[in-house]
Amino acid sequence: MINRKQFLSAASGFVAAASILTGATLTQAAEVLKWAHVYEAGSPYNTAALWAAEEFKKRTDGRYEIQVFPASSLGKEVDINEGLAIGSVDMIYTGPAFAARSYGPLAISDYPFILRDFDHWKAYRDSDLFQEMSAGYKDATGHTITGLVYYGARHVTSNKPILTPADMEGLKIRVPNAPVYVMFPEAVDANPTPMAFSEVYLALQQGVVDAQENPLPTIQFKKFYEVQKHINLTGHIINSLVTIVSGSTMDKLGEADAAILTAVTQEAAARASNEIDSAEQSLAEWFEAQGNVVNKVDRGPFMKAVEPRLTADDVPYTLEQFKRFVALGQ
Repeated sequence: MINRKQFLSAASGFVAAASILTGATLTQAAEVLKWAHVYEAGSPYNTAALWAAEEFKKRTDGRYEIQVFPASSLGKEVDINEGLAIGSVDMIYTGPAFAARSYGPLAISDYPFILRDFDHWKAYRDSDLFQEMSAGYKDATGHTITGLVYYGARHVTSNKPILTPADMEGLKIRVPNAPVYVMFPEAVDANPTPMAFSEVYLALQQGVVDAQENPLPTIQFKKFYEVQKHINLTGHIINSLVTIVSGSTMDKLGEADAAILTAVTQEAAARASNEIDSAEQSLAEWFEAQGNVVNKVDRGPFMKAVEPRLTADDVPYTLEQFKRFVALGQ
């Protein structure tokens, strides 16, 4: 016969075991979301994504975890965009020009010399026009754009000064593998060479391409300044990233948790955007301290070369959308 002491001891052990099992069950029950992108682990985009992952877990009481996969670890830009549809990823950072393969007008912000500066970019982010672009993308794909991230003004790096359009004639310049990036080099008779982001450093180092173009923070964290002497401040494109969540993932989350994820990714986008804007203000001096030559450029002749193409028949946006975009923040 079990005495009272033995009974209480057994009961206590049962409760403890049940508690452990319950805790394990709760841990196992956490839904894991995959967030993929092509940017370095130390970049502001990745650190903002990691912050969002922790914040989302906290705000959903541990029901969800986000695993962030930087530096093309789940595929190149085209791959992760396709991954949204096939379910291999739940969330991505991507450029509007890549997302525009599914909905063309979204690429408008990536066209050369359309965005004036960071204030103009913020006006677009907060505009009805951006909401309409996001809705058009969702109608086309089922996926939701939850945030717009400032990527910065793109500048040409090379091993010779680029001061006029004539200096780019015949220049073999790496560009992202999206049609919008071809417009600027073609307008100045350069030779655009699409190439995956992860391959650029080695291509520059080995002379496979003569030049590349990216914002100053990207040139720093991808270390392109190590293999290119001249940083030419062409500022030809002011770039963005969009944070996209797949339609199936949004459905799985439900309305309340989807709203939390949207809020968290928007806050993360603002954090990364402000960091990039701040970095752009000081990096020219930093590059000069590394021994690079930073060339100020008269952008007027470059803009003049591109201007007729921005309203040509083959652009994916309408003239009305173009005019609305240009008027933002004025």
